[in-house]
Amino acid sequence: MTVVPDGPLLIEGPVELVLADGTAVESDRFVVAVCACRRSKRYPFCDTSHRRRVRTNE
Repeated sequence: MTVVPDGPLLIEGPVELVLADGTAVESDRFVVAVCACRRSKRYPFCDTSHRRRVRTNE
């Protein structure tokens, strides 16, 4: 697994993920991007929503 700073977790696939509610989701891709920010509309998979974070000027 590779942790991308301010991004997803990259896991060599295929993978099966078990969510907190017990639901299992699978992906047979070579590399799977798992959302770490919980902004993804495809959670638990990353849809690059972390890139749209609004930053404020300090």
